Parts: sequence; C-alpha cells; structure tokens
Amino acid sequence: MKLKITEIQSKFKKPTLRRVKISAEAMLSVLLGTRCKEVFDFKANLKTVKKEEEKKEEVTDWRKNVEAMSGMEGRKKLFDASGN
Repeated sequence: MKLKITEIQSKFKKPTLRRVKISAEAMLSVLLGTRCKEVFDFKANLKTVKKEEEKKEEVTDWRKNVEAMSGMEGRKKLFDASGN
C-alpha cells in the first residue's frame, strides 16, 4: 500500500510558489469581485504627524569658553550647573 502511495506522489510534483506583487485596490477587486466598484483611498484616513525640530546649540569659539571657565569662578559655575 505504501509503495503505491509513494509511486503516485512521485508522479505529481507540486510547482514552486512565486510571490506576486498586487496593489490594495487589485486585491479588493479580487476579493469582492464585481459587487464593489468603489476605489478606496487608504492614505486619506492616516493622521498627519508633525516632526519637532531639535534645537541645535550654537557653535561658539572654544577659547572664549576656556577663558570664562578658568579660575575658581568658572569651577563654581560648573559646580552650580551640575548641582541643579
């Protein structure tokens, strides 16, 4: 019995399936058939999102920053800024 089954199975080989690209409208027309001829706009229902712009720090001359932070006053500013 098993030999007959394997002989029959070896005669009929399944073809390899291929990926088919299909649009949403084409898929709906295939699924719904001729019942529905409306065209859906899926992008119309999406909400719009505004991107927030990141604030960039201004590039200043690093030498001025070093002179301002030198000495005890500069260290005090750094200490006070990190403490908050």
